[in-house]
Amino acid sequence: MSDGPLSVEALRGVGPALAAKLARLDITRVSDLLFHLPLRYQDRTRITPIAALQLGLEAVVEGEVRAADIVLGRRRSLVVRLQDHTGTVTLRFFYFNAAQKQALAAGTRVRCFGEARRGASGLELYHPEYRVVAAGAEPVASEARLTPIYPATEGISQMALRKLCAQAVAWLADHAPPELVPAALLPAPAVALADALRYLHQPPPDAPLAVLREGRHPCQLRLAFEELLAHNLSLHRLRSQIQASGAPPIPEDSAARQALAAQLPFALTAAQRRVGAEIAADLARPRPMLRLVQGDVGSGKTVVAALAALQVLRAGYQVAVMAPTEILAEQHLASFSLWLEPLGVRVGWLTGRQKGSARNALLAALASGELQLVVGTHALFQEAVEFAALGLAIIDEQHRFGVHQRLALREKGKGLTPHQLIMTATPIPRTLAMSAYADLDTSVIDELPPGRQPVATAAVDNQRRPQVVERIRAACLEGRQAYWVCTLIEESESLQAQAAEATCEALAESLPGLTVGLVHGRLSARDKAAVMARFKAGEIQLLVATTVIEVGVDVPNASLMVIENPERLGLAQLHQLRGRVGRGSAASHCLLLYQTPLSRLARQRLQVLRDSNDGFFIAEQDLLLRGPGEVLGTRQTGLMSLRVADLERHADLLPAVQDAAGALMTGDPRRVDALIRRWLPQGERYAGV
Repeated sequence: MSDGPLSVEALRGVGPALAAKLARLDITRVSDLLFHLPLRYQDRTRITPIAALQLGLEAVVEGEVRAADIVLGRRRSLVVRLQDHTGTVTLRFFYFNAAQKQALAAGTRVRCFGEARRGASGLELYHPEYRVVAAGAEPVASEARLTPIYPATEGISQMALRKLCAQAVAWLADHAPPELVPAALLPAPAVALADALRYLHQPPPDAPLAVLREGRHPCQLRLAFEELLAHNLSLHRLRSQIQASGAPPIPEDSAARQALAAQLPFALTAAQRRVGAEIAADLARPRPMLRLVQGDVGSGKTVVAALAALQVLRAGYQVAVMAPTEILAEQHLASFSLWLEPLGVRVGWLTGRQKGSARNALLAALASGELQLVVGTHALFQEAVEFAALGLAIIDEQHRFGVHQRLALREKGKGLTPHQLIMTATPIPRTLAMSAYADLDTSVIDELPPGRQPVATAAVDNQRRPQVVERIRAACLEGRQAYWVCTLIEESESLQAQAAEATCEALAESLPGLTVGLVHGRLSARDKAAVMARFKAGEIQLLVATTVIEVGVDVPNASLMVIENPERLGLAQLHQLRGRVGRGSAASHCLLLYQTPLSRLARQRLQVLRDSNDGFFIAEQDLLLRGPGEVLGTRQTGLMSLRVADLERHADLLPAVQDAAGALMTGDPRRVDALIRRWLPQGERYAGV
């Protein structure tokens, strides 16, 4: 049951060099071309009168060249005046040669396609595609169908892709790919696979462009459903592969739980106890736990992880705790050391910055088993890191790593697959979780510890900055502490650091008598830790920071946060930042200091944050307003490679996709293999195999 092994080199015009370029697009077979679907379409089926051209829209126009001149301005250009019976338009070419100028001589009839833009002489077409039309020829439509625009790669033009896909569609007439999804599982109206492929490669002139743009045409829905199904099956297959490898069963240990609970200065919430029990039961089974724990900011995920760690440690295995940033890793180090070292657990820490003898000693202690629990960043993935008996990998803020990196820790188990506990304080909307984390069981800590204060949030125009500074002064003079968060559009840590340094200097000047501290991504781990320790001890009253403080910073006395340029951040990230305050008993506030003018979308997003402290509601709104790529982060490369499906537009298909996945896995595993091969040409890319 396969789509056929015929190589693309069987097509006209495809030799080894072009085949190598096509392979960069995961196209090695003719059938792969069929599933290499257009991103969008151009309507070249009708000629538009020049007078009817609209700014920003693409169109085909035909007329007679009235003049063609080289114009010397800021940039040398070839300017061609084209006229039909309704008016005149300018064609402008910045890259041209003498032969081109000669071919566009006055009196020549030309048909061209391009986007109408505003230019020096009214509407202009910049570098339009064009061809000379024989004099006296009837002005018939330039194309019989809508023109597809395909995902491309360097060295392959759109024209070449169209010709190749046209050959593949012709091949389709005698080699229809098999229907791998039974009709009963498809959403209505069910379109035959071959018909859907043919339509999307070669839409007729009357095809509804608006519906195609929205991805809601029945042919697109047919293929989107199958693609989502293939990705879902891939994750389920990954889960089965991992769980088939076996893991050390870790018996539940009520004495260990009680010993840790006695150490804590607070009582566990009912939600923490429930999720802790789910994890303990998973660990006791002889197959790897694969569990995602979601919990809003401040819900107490770390202590649940510590309970799981202690269960594993008491059984004689090691634990690795991985975090995306050094600041978060340091917070975990402090928490796990505080709670577990009094119980006889040796805790260590590993980051990429560690060098020399200290690093070598730590690696040796891990390899021998002397070091029982290690906290670290992505440095834990490194080849030199070996464990004597890794029983549990705890991964915080999973979306910052991506699937491949999470799976890399499997290799550290030396024959046994470690249990995996994934934590996130960035709530994943249910629709995304159904696709992004189909390989994981999910637990939700849906209760905040008693005493956590809701944070009052207000949006403030940057023109009121002096009043905001005065508000900080008042809060600090009352004995409270505050954050001032700087953001930049640029991703450069260097530029962010410069902005934070300038802001810190300005605020220190405006607030004499207050101690202002600074933390950003370019500080060394030691310097960051020193600043955070002083802030936590109350020696620093105002902390100026970049978004490095987004996760893992816990200072109960901080009750005021100012976030500059909040319109530049996602809602989930803003909610994470806001969660740094409201951790004590005092009323807490977050001020969103925005720049005017704000776009309509930016206003909507800030309003969501003002209206709600519920991370799950905010995550759902983030999905609606920004789309799944932004919510999950681009490191989720498997999901971001969807060809037809769009998790935002096609979320309504996901329940049926899950049902279909269950039916196929139990009823027809051969179809599962074929679907994964069809839509993920490199195999189960999540598994890294």
